[in-house]
Amino acid sequence: MSAPHMTPEEFRRHGHAVVDWIADYWAGLDDRPVRSQVAPGEVAAALPEVLPATGQDFATVLEDLDRVLVPGLTHWQHPRFLAYFPANSSPAAVLGDLLSSGIGAQGMLWATSPALTEVEQVVLDRLAGALGLPDAFRSDGPGGGVIQDTASTATFTALLAALQRATGGAARAEGVDGRLRVYASTQAHSSLQKAVVMSGLGESSLRLVGVDPVTQAMDVDELGRLLADDVAAGLVPVLVQAAVGTTSTGAVDDVARIGEVARPHGAWVHVDAAWAGVAAVCPEHRWIHRGVAEHADSYVTNPHKWLLTTFDCSAFWVRDRTPLLGALSLLPEYLRNPATETGAVADLRDWHPQLGRRFRALKLMAVMRTYGLEGLQAHVRDGVRLARRFADLVEADDRFELVTEPVLGLVVLRARAGDEETLRLMHALNDSGEAYLSHTVVEGRTAVRVAVGGWRTTDADVDRTWQALSGLL
Repeated sequence: MSAPHMTPEEFRRHGHAVVDWIADYWAGLDDRPVRSQVAPGEVAAALPEVLPATGQDFATVLEDLDRVLVPGLTHWQHPRFLAYFPANSSPAAVLGDLLSSGIGAQGMLWATSPALTEVEQVVLDRLAGALGLPDAFRSDGPGGGVIQDTASTATFTALLAALQRATGGAARAEGVDGRLRVYASTQAHSSLQKAVVMSGLGESSLRLVGVDPVTQAMDVDELGRLLADDVAAGLVPVLVQAAVGTTSTGAVDDVARIGEVARPHGAWVHVDAAWAGVAAVCPEHRWIHRGVAEHADSYVTNPHKWLLTTFDCSAFWVRDRTPLLGALSLLPEYLRNPATETGAVADLRDWHPQLGRRFRALKLMAVMRTYGLEGLQAHVRDGVRLARRFADLVEADDRFELVTEPVLGLVVLRARAGDEETLRLMHALNDSGEAYLSHTVVEGRTAVRVAVGGWRTTDADVDRTWQALSGLL
């Protein structure tokens, strides 16, 4: 018996049905509760207990989407999903991702799909230009860019490159020792902590620097003291991470000052701009990149957050690819090929921990070309405007207060009645299904985060969310 592969005509018919299903799903999101209402285990219990012995028609899969899957989803594309930084999609990105899946190329080597590698390099060169990043990050310069799955992987990759440079290759050959240190603010993303664990450095190697109590940005004077004290004690600074748009409050570290303090000690400067970096497509927001051109050894931002590109797609650049390739390049016999041995091509498998790689650049290219620079700028500007609208509503109600000055598309607020009441309001709103918000702790006090930037969020959604939240008090 042969496998029941779809015929081209069956695929065409079911493909049309899938696109129709997605379009209907988007169109109906406004009427659904934002957060899933199911109990733990409810989705699993509704699925078949065993694999069917004979193949089922694909139409039954779509039926189960509506019956089982959709009730168990928290709808990240919902216009009032404001809990976390957006994991945006868009019609162009979905179609680009579909093309990538249909092509099914594996781009571990240039030779395994030249178009995959070269399109990725060109797309990241164009994106670097649109963000105002330095020419050294271009593929025809000493560095270059690569698409990682997430900023967490990009941060880990940056740390491996930094270890290669700081130890002259000894970390790769012999492992790490206890003298190496990594620095970031107390507000840095937890992915850095995981990176030091995965690298073998251990959590004790991570030095967390205090922040300004008002801006929540890194206290660079404290960083300078830590670096000087560690060097005097015979320790080796490996990497300093600057955050451009922290998860908690959107704080932007002073990259220029961090670089001035870190670089004399030989530390690699990594800029984590996972959420905020794409805002620099707008010239008026390029202030977030002050110091990047002069000091950043590596930089990451996620088009899959605010730039309309379906997850996963994280853009990562390095100023000098030599330590990166030194840390990660391997060439077993089964991967040897004439193109690689000429040295004239890039094998992007050497730019991250994974060997295999999807054609992620196709969906990013689809977004960049169909929206154009002006369309991308309009989307970012709309997110900033809507966040400002929400902040104005907060400031007009004396029962609430802003915790920090809004940064780009993020607003952080609390109820003046205190932490308990702030959390009660957020949980009540989330349970209602009207909107979905998340919380944080700032200087020891609870606060609520409102992260605007979804591609379907409108003024009416901002107003509706505020009315629902404030109406609970």
